[in-house]
Formats: sequence, structure tokens, C-alpha cells
Amino acid sequence: MTMLDGIRIIDLTTVIFGPYATQMLADLGADVIKVETPGGCVSRALGSSAGDPADGSVHLTVNRGKRSIILDLKQADDAAVLRDLIATADVFFHNVRAAAIARLGFDYAACKAIKDDIIYVHGAGFGQDGPYADLQAYDDVIQAASGATSLLPRVDGNPRPRYLPSLIADKVAGHYGAQAILAALVHKLRTGEGQAVEVPMFECFTSFLLTEHLRDATLEPPLGPAGYPRQLDPLRQPFPTADGFISIVPYTPVTTARLLDLIGSAGFLDRPEMAEARAKGTLMQEVWAETARRTPSRSTAEWLQLFAEHDIPAMRAADLNDVISDPHFAATGFFRPRNHPVVGPMREMRPPVRYSADPDRTLGFAPALGADSEAIRAELSGSNPK
Repeated sequence: MTMLDGIRIIDLTTVIFGPYATQMLADLGADVIKVETPGGCVSRALGSSAGDPADGSVHLTVNRGKRSIILDLKQADDAAVLRDLIATADVFFHNVRAAAIARLGFDYAACKAIKDDIIYVHGAGFGQDGPYADLQAYDDVIQAASGATSLLPRVDGNPRPRYLPSLIADKVAGHYGAQAILAALVHKLRTGEGQAVEVPMFECFTSFLLTEHLRDATLEPPLGPAGYPRQLDPLRQPFPTADGFISIVPYTPVTTARLLDLIGSAGFLDRPEMAEARAKGTLMQEVWAETARRTPSRSTAEWLQLFAEHDIPAMRAADLNDVISDPHFAATGFFRPRNHPVVGPMREMRPPVRYSADPDRTLGFAPALGADSEAIRAELSGSNPK
């Protein structure tokens, strides 16, 4: 038995936010039925494909372990199938704007009438009680609105706002979405009650971003501007070595002094000018600059060995392509070779969290578009929904 054995989730989400949330729940054993239009979810076209364009490389990750059914909800017969599916489900999750889902006949009131204890999850762009409620939301939009695009300019001095090069807002919201579903399931197990759950990207990502960056603006009146100085320090970056770059984190005064000794700068903190730097709050900037001057004298491997021997946190600054062959991941089996029945050989990332009650197991593949339509319809014809 899996962690979420017997839990059925009807997934009417697209792109990354929703599919990523339900992928994590599928990894835990939930029966996730991905409802797709005849053209398929947008996530299918993300990344290259070894065959059918509807089996793009991102789809293979973000939709693994799910089943796919094609439904055109503007057609009465297909809308009836979705109603039958909701009647068998624990969770209905969509990221359609409120007015549009209501026009289709699947707002919370309509779904609660179908299944009184349904957990109805709306993956919204913005909180539905605010002025942005009806706006479209994509990762770039949320990064811009949340202030994320102002972070890199604070570090490197280039005033142009820039996106962080990751679908970070979508993925963070996906984590909140998975958390929300699990919390609502626990509530349902305790009370027997379903509920409506709203997961707004803007609020989720801003909460994530400002956990440290709200900083001195936390109090009223503010003690200072928003922004966490340590994260925004332009000198706190990977340091150059003889053959690459290395991350070094001397987080305490003791490890800072030890680092300076190891790089050949013993007594650096005792220099008279360091007292002034301490008073100004710029001491670590001086340390970073001194470290950057010293680290090119040895190779990355030499520094890593030395720092490991003296308990200084450090790691190689890896390229994305290097991560795939990282020896730690090789030892833990994080990247697993699989043979997809449609696209052939592929690389799968194992779920990172481990549970003693649910040992590592083989995960289902991402489905071909509509691959389970007939089987799901057959199940419904023989079921007796509540």
C-alpha cells in the first residue's frame, strides 16, 4: 500500500503550477486523473521530444504517474463524464479562472452538489478577494509583481529588472498546492467534511520570497528597507579557483577565522581597518574580497579536500550538466535510467523525500495524451458514485 493509496484526484490544471503539485501526490500513490482537452496540456509541449510532440521532456517529469483522459467540457457528453469523475473523487483541482469555470458548470457549489465532501482546489493567479482576481498569471508575471525581478539588480548593480532563470513561482505555488491538498485531506479524515481551497500564486510566491527579504520592513514603522543584506551582497558569490569556482560558507565567527587561516590570511581580522568595517557592518564584504583574492591559488578539488578536513562548508559550483553525473546522486540513485514505453530510454529523478512506511518503488510513467480515456470511461460505467 502506498502513502496515498485510494485517494483520487481529478486534475484539471495546466502548465506547471498545478501539474507539479499533482505529480508530487501521484509519486505518493494517489490516483491522479489528468483531464485534458483534445489538444493536450501545455506542459506536453515543454522540452524536446524523442517522438510525439505531445510527449515533451518536461511532461515526462511533471505528469509522471498520472492517467490521461481527453474531455471537451464544452460538449455536454464530456461534461457529464467529468461530473461522474468528480462523484468518485476526493479532490478536484483546477486552475481555470473563476468566471470561466463557472460558465462550464464546475464552480464549488456545482461540484459540492455532485459530491458533498469534495475537496475543491482552485489554483488561482491572485487572491480572489483582491483587485487582481481576474488577471492572468504566469511565472514571469508573478516574479515581476512580487519583486523577484528586483533581486539581481540589487546584487550586480545593473538596474534592469530580470527574471530568476527558473519557473520558480510556478514550482513554489505547486508545493503550496500539494500541501493544501494534504491538509484538506487530513481535515476530511478527521471530520468527514470537504471544503473549498484557494491557492493563489501571487500570495504563495510573495510569502516564499519575503520570508527573509521582508527583513527590517517587518516592523511598523520599518526599521529599514526590505531586502536581506547577506543574500544581496555582490561579493557573496562563488569564488574563483585555479580551475573553476567554489562555494564557501563560513557561517560563524569561528569558521570565518578558520577559513582565513586556511587561505593564508591569518591575522586578517586583527588589522586596524577591520574595526571600522565591523562598525559599518561591512566586515564580511572584506572577508569575501580577501577570500576571492586567495582562492585562485589552488584547484577546486584541493580546496574541497582542505575545507572538508577542517569542517568548512564548501561545494564545487557545478554546471547543470555536471549535476547529472554527481557522485553523490550516483550513490543514492537519484537519477534513475528508465525505458519509457513510448519515448524509449529516459532519465528519471527519484522523489527526494523518503518514507520508511512507503519504501522506494517503481513510479508510473507520464501518460500519452488520452491513453486512459477508454479505461476510465469503462470504470465509470461500472461504478456506483455517491
